[in-house]
Amino acid sequence: MVGDEHSDPNLMNYLGATKRNMLGNHFWEYYVNDAPRIVLDKLENCGYRVVSMTGVGQTLVWCLHKE
Repeated sequence: MVGDEHSDPNLMNYLGATKRNMLGNHFWEYYVNDAPRIVLDKLENCGYRVVSMTGVGQTLVWCLHKE
């Protein structure tokens, strides 16, 4: 998952993300099939930098900042 329904559509398009609604969720999300490394490289090319990273159960979360 790389974004929600309020994410920048141009950035989501650049990442190759697809907008979807999962059963039981009351919101839309953007999803990619790329490995995290690929997505992070693309975001770096757009000026984003990783600020922090953590694990929540079996989920990894990256916090980025655009310079």
